[in-house]
Amino acid sequence: MSTMLRLAGALLLTSALTAPSVAFAQDTTSPDATETPGDATANSEPDDAGQQSVEVSVPGGGEIIVTGHATRNVEQASNQVVSVLSATEIARTGEGDIAGALGRVTGLSVVGNGFVYVRGLGDRYSLALLNGSPLPSPEPLKRVVPLDLFPTGVIASSLVQKSYSVNFPGEFGGGVINLTTKATPDETFLTISAGTSLDTITTGHAGLTYYGSSTDWTGYDNGNRDTPPALAAFFASGERMSSGTVDTTQIAREIVTGRNSVVQHFDHIPANFSGSFSAGTSFDLGTGTLGVIAGGGYSNKWSTRQPLQQSSLNAQLDQLETDFRTTVTDNRIVANGLFGLGYEFADSKIRWTNLYIHDTDKQARIGLGQRHQSAADFLQQRTGWYERQLFDSQLVGEFKLTPDLEIDARGGYANSKRKAPYELFFEYVRSNGTVDPFGQYFVNRLNNGNGGDGGATFSDLNEDLWSGGLDLSYEIATGYKVTVGGAYANTKRISTRRDFLFLAPNTYLGDANVISAIGLLRPDLLINALTATPTGNGPTTPIGVTMIETDEGNPSFAAELDNWAGYGKADLQLTDALNLDIGVRYEDATETVSPVQVFTVPGSSAATTSLKRTYWLPAATLTYEIQPGMQVRLSASKTIARPQFRELINQPYYDPETSRAYRGNPLLTDSQLYNGEARFEAYFGRDERASVAGFYKRIDHPIEAFVTGLDFLTSYANAPKAELYGGEIDLQKYFDVGDIGSGFRRFLIAGNYTYTKSKLKVGANDTVQFYGASSTIATDYFTDGVPLTGQSDHVANLQLGLENEDRLSQQTFLISYASKRVISRGLIGTPPQPDIYEKPGVQLDFVLREGFTLGGHAFEVKGEVRNILGTAHVEYQQSGANRLEVNTYDVGRTYGLTLSATL
Repeated sequence: MSTMLRLAGALLLTSALTAPSVAFAQDTTSPDATETPGDATANSEPDDAGQQSVEVSVPGGGEIIVTGHATRNVEQASNQVVSVLSATEIARTGEGDIAGALGRVTGLSVVGNGFVYVRGLGDRYSLALLNGSPLPSPEPLKRVVPLDLFPTGVIASSLVQKSYSVNFPGEFGGGVINLTTKATPDETFLTISAGTSLDTITTGHAGLTYYGSSTDWTGYDNGNRDTPPALAAFFASGERMSSGTVDTTQIAREIVTGRNSVVQHFDHIPANFSGSFSAGTSFDLGTGTLGVIAGGGYSNKWSTRQPLQQSSLNAQLDQLETDFRTTVTDNRIVANGLFGLGYEFADSKIRWTNLYIHDTDKQARIGLGQRHQSAADFLQQRTGWYERQLFDSQLVGEFKLTPDLEIDARGGYANSKRKAPYELFFEYVRSNGTVDPFGQYFVNRLNNGNGGDGGATFSDLNEDLWSGGLDLSYEIATGYKVTVGGAYANTKRISTRRDFLFLAPNTYLGDANVISAIGLLRPDLLINALTATPTGNGPTTPIGVTMIETDEGNPSFAAELDNWAGYGKADLQLTDALNLDIGVRYEDATETVSPVQVFTVPGSSAATTSLKRTYWLPAATLTYEIQPGMQVRLSASKTIARPQFRELINQPYYDPETSRAYRGNPLLTDSQLYNGEARFEAYFGRDERASVAGFYKRIDHPIEAFVTGLDFLTSYANAPKAELYGGEIDLQKYFDVGDIGSGFRRFLIAGNYTYTKSKLKVGANDTVQFYGASSTIATDYFTDGVPLTGQSDHVANLQLGLENEDRLSQQTFLISYASKRVISRGLIGTPPQPDIYEKPGVQLDFVLREGFTLGGHAFEVKGEVRNILGTAHVEYQQSGANRLEVNTYDVGRTYGLTLSATL
């Protein structure tokens, strides 16, 4: 009940603002049987021209109206290079989150936890918007929001624009991904759904877990993970642990408990399950119509993997530094809610949209392996609780003052949070030595890794984003439209990470065997034994475990991006066949990152950043219609990419997903991109198309990662230059196959392929800036000619399916392929190590959707099989015949079944 109240409160106690929309006309002669009220269609009835529109909210507003072309495509009607996934197309993929659905779009690939790469460029070069407004990120390593946060059930459509237009923010490298939430409906509806799925590696098999709290299944903690009193008092005191005045024994006693540190064997992992609802209605109010939409969802998913993780310190990779096999079980719980109001009157509309997403990952892991090529075995265990939360509230007003003049006003507030309390780490060592009386046992002596280790980390991130804009569009004459606009966005982030180590004394009463025997205990009993006061005839003081804070220099940072922008653009229909969209954007932005004082006596730190830049960013797209259904586009633009906050923070961070450590570089600066594209497009009918394109990008000062140090720390620097070029082809075609079974069917073939080639350009005289480093020689950090991080040379997707035109009946095979891509640089040195690659391989899925009517209500059954080929997750590093598995594990097949009903 408390969870539902919290969700309802988050939805209702909101205020703020969104963005205008672009209405894409669609054919109404063959309505999609899969759409229900509240899907992508904002206007479910045709307008006066016999058109039906799908709304895609973008900055700057405007409309694409396809008058007299019942079969014309959205992509064809746009004056930019776009792909639009409607609710129907998203549903066909059967994906549970929008990141998975976008992975089917030409030139897009999904890397890691929902980060979408456009044409091989990293997530830093992808701009994500919600209803045309910017989004904050709950990820410490990113300023880009991961798109796996967004369940497909709350998204009505998704636009991917690959050519830059100045109504979008200037941080546009590979493209913009604009998600549009469901709009208020014209008809009353209620849809509910429930589903379950199983994973052949996880479900019913053994895994790991820990207790945590009794409410963990909801994704919300019941208070067990609140900061304990002694630690809270320490935080409030402003003291340093190194001062010697802090009772660290008492703090340690309260941190480690049986609830949060005891990893348990879970004999049978349960099946995944989910449920959702959406409802909407509209009614006359005054001179207009008021619409209301609400929805919510919950999913609970388990995943177990057993990665093999190896590393080496030399360039030949012929000696292992670490070699671990780890078992990791994640329990991911996602709750979401959507609430919207829309009021339409005359030729104007006002819309208020609120979205809430709470995404929690409860993780337990145990790893066994070797280090330093020694005979000892190391047993590592981690427990973690990672809460990500996004709340977004937007308000937009679109006002048509005259037939030729429109004004759009928008604004929004968004907040993201990430909380990771009690990340506990313990390492036990089995020496296997014959002279060691405990040589055959795993012992934790808590001596900073020399014979065992233990630590706790408390992380907290909060980011607020305020945005607003005003746009004025005026049609000077038929086919000649000008738009001017301004936008403001302010992003503020506070990121705090307090990392502690537990240290035990080397001896106890002169007998090292005593502390070794205590080290046999599990973590909670180990810490308890070292902090409890003995009774009886023993000593009256505890053994005296102490704590140290590993980063007393910069445990907390504040970051801010303040961005003012203005633009002017013209959409000119020069002739019946020739259209020019041209404009320029001005941006004045200040990005700052600086330490937050957390100690009464501040330390001295030069790890601050203040980047103040102004840019003029021009863009133009020329579209020439060779003949009806056949056209050519040429586009050129200049855009930018700013450092992400985490990349600027000189603060350590451990990524639990990749088991890698990171630290930022305060000396990073902006990257500038120069973009060009030529494209040929042919359209055969509604939703049928073929295209071929070539593109080129030059990047000045691209931000690239590199790895340094014995701890394999990843950091960042501006490489001198990079270039990227390639081409893509896209085809979508339907073929009528006649009556099969209970209706007329057609066969769908939709395929796309993207070839991308990128390389860093590093000369002998080039320099880089890296905080605290002795070398500024670029070749000490980067290798000339290597590809950009995250770029696959080849990305391909294919959909083959049958569908019934008379009712909902679809059977679709989905095939995707991405060639190997660099995900991390190798350890720098002389010579440097080879880069670390990921090999995505081929993914084969099958999705079946069937609709039927029962008791006068519409029902839908969706069945799906994912990863039919059993493709593994592979990350490796190779030098000649020597190969290391950096993070490689099997991935099971997933079988899912969902039933939904519209009442």
